[in-house]
Amino acid sequence: LRLAESGGGSVQAGGSLRLSCAASGYTYSSYCMAWFRQAPGKERDLVAGIYPGGRSTYYADSVKGRATISQDNAKNTVYLQMNGLKPEDTAMYYCAARFDYAQCAIREELFNYWGQGTQVTVSS
Repeated sequence: LRLAESGGGSVQAGGSLRLSCAASGYTYSSYCMAWFRQAPGKERDLVAGIYPGGRSTYYADSVKGRATISQDNAKNTVYLQMNGLKPEDTAMYYCAARFDYAQCAIREELFNYWGQGTQVTVSS
């Protein structure tokens, strides 16, 4: 499984971005997919996740109401739509996958595959 993120960039506070994670060698029903982020000097934290098959989603409290994770099975792509961006959203955003037919996870050590990341910078 290979993951490739795109869609990051620089935006002003209040703006929006849609991050994409293109997966190869992937069967959507077999993987929990998630987005994590890491700001300079900080730990990598979960942003959002989507269960195998897309049957449910979950979010960090810091982005609830502003973020939407979704997947396009035909394109083997997972998206993270971020609205109302804040300077504190500035970070490197990573796509991650966990091989699991039924469950998802919130701890990064439970994810088996990672992309290289895409930078999001939000200016005030």
